[in-house]
Amino acid sequence: MDPLTHALLGATVAQATLGPRLGRKAWMMGALGGVLPDADILIGSASDPLLAIEYHRHFTHAFAFIPVGGLLAAAPWLVRKQHRADWRPILSAATFGYATHGLLDACTNYGTHLLWPFSDLRTAWHWITTVGPLLTLILLVGLVFAVRGKSRMPAVLALLLGGGYVGAAAWQQSSALVAQSAIAAARGHPVVRGEMFPTVGNMLLWRSVYESGGQLHVDRIRVLGSASASWKSGYSVALMPEQGLPPEVLADARVLRDFRRFRYFSAGWVAPATADASVLGDARYSLRTDGYEPIWGIRLHPGAQAPLLPVEWVDHTARNRVPVSQLWQELTGAAPGYMALPVR
Repeated sequence: MDPLTHALLGATVAQATLGPRLGRKAWMMGALGGVLPDADILIGSASDPLLAIEYHRHFTHAFAFIPVGGLLAAAPWLVRKQHRADWRPILSAATFGYATHGLLDACTNYGTHLLWPFSDLRTAWHWITTVGPLLTLILLVGLVFAVRGKSRMPAVLALLLGGGYVGAAAWQQSSALVAQSAIAAARGHPVVRGEMFPTVGNMLLWRSVYESGGQLHVDRIRVLGSASASWKSGYSVALMPEQGLPPEVLADARVLRDFRRFRYFSAGWVAPATADASVLGDARYSLRTDGYEPIWGIRLHPGAQAPLLPVEWVDHTARNRVPVSQLWQELTGAAPGYMALPVR
């Protein structure tokens, strides 16, 4: 999730729980705890482009690390004598804020190591996107009223509304997955696996991706409750399995290891970019809605000699612009190409 929402969630939780004890100081401790796990963005290596994605949302986001992270977030207050008498509520406020971070990130697409070091599973529930203006606004309003009014109730209400928003998104996703099954069945596609990814800042429009016959099929699904949905046919792209890699890649142990690291990061949704097949992209994301243009990916260089690296990180994040007018048309049902779901 974006840093602002993380800070607001941590601050709101701290204000709702420790506000009566710490007053207006509680939200600051919670806010610091809420953003501190993303300090892992400092992990990187010029000689290993994949190190950054390997350790972002890693151990600092895990349940097991929360006590350590809470202590680090509380340290700026605990090192000062005037605050030591309140060390318990201070530590609690910072720890509660820290604990919200991994859970919020797990609600998005990227994948979060909640269970480290006991499991390598990357938890991603795909309920909301990393930018959610409505959720951010709910938390901001609740926090402001709680701090200014010296009352915990606005913060509690904001948390309930925010939880309701995320819960509604999860329910919408389940309805979209039912629609995905109907679409695949109408095409005669046995689904090996399927996911439903939210689109920016809303819970109505979803990006459907499923695997069948070695192909990834990507469509748009608009959901208005479980009884009303429409869809727009998208495109297909070939999945890139390990056995489909060129022989020179399979023969290079370092390059093959890097491919596996990227495949793990992208949850196996790896496909060559349509415009440049040398780029193996993360098919969970695309710069376009009508075709496959990955936001990021890798380019492999088997047998590379210094200064060329065995793997090249290809990042088009700066080009990622949401077509607001197109998105609005889809949300309102005015976009062309949408049709009723197939009858099963």
